[in-house]
Amino acid sequence: MTLKPLAFATLAALVAAAVGAYTPGRAADPPKGEPLPPYPLMNPKNETVVSKDKTIVAEVGTVDGAKKVLRIGVAAEVCLREGPLELFLCKKGTKEHEAIVRVDFDPELIHFALITAGGKVGTPTGFIDPKTEDAKHTPATGSKVNVLVHYTKDGKTHTHAAQEWIWDHKKKAPIPHQWVFAGSMFIKNPDNPNAKEFYGANSGDIFAISNFPYATLEFPVPISKDEAQLTYEAKTDKIPPLTSKVWLLLEVVPEKK
Repeated sequence: MTLKPLAFATLAALVAAAVGAYTPGRAADPPKGEPLPPYPLMNPKNETVVSKDKTIVAEVGTVDGAKKVLRIGVAAEVCLREGPLELFLCKKGTKEHEAIVRVDFDPELIHFALITAGGKVGTPTGFIDPKTEDAKHTPATGSKVNVLVHYTKDGKTHTHAAQEWIWDHKKKAPIPHQWVFAGSMFIKNPDNPNAKEFYGANSGDIFAISNFPYATLEFPVPISKDEAQLTYEAKTDKIPPLTSKVWLLLEVVPEKK
């Protein structure tokens, strides 16, 4: 993999903000986890733009004569292998008891990276009809995003849809839904309107299973917290050991014309 200088202004700003993120494979990690495999290029001719801490990769290829970000890679860490789920990805120190993988940086960086890959931000799940103020579920919207996991387990490298780690134990099958780029929320500080806005997913809800309005990626279907806890669990036999490093490969699905 060849590391190229940053070629996109937006991505440069993203990387500059990535301060204090963890480095996969740091010495403090327990030794039982699998190391992070090399980033898997979609095409050996593609280039990569890599954050200083090597936790976010933008894969750049040529499409119709123009360079575009084709895929985003996020280096994550396995934090749960068995038990009920409400999230797939959380932020370290938040909801590791109900998410399979975690990252230790501001998920706003993933948000901006998806935009460089052509993602269009939609709207989070709604729970109230704004006109009547009655309870009403409004599905999350936004660009569809394929999420793949690329990792090593038992000496072999695997790549498959992240949904295969989320098991519907009632139907005995992986969760069937596809994530959309709901985009969380940017929240102003009422006491300091000039302060940097808080990105909602920084509270921990990054890639959600149940409906969390602050999640970056959501399923556009109604799944309550109780339903998620009673229905979905980690597919233990497919997930590598705790603290294993995993690439989350994010591919924005092009809109149909």
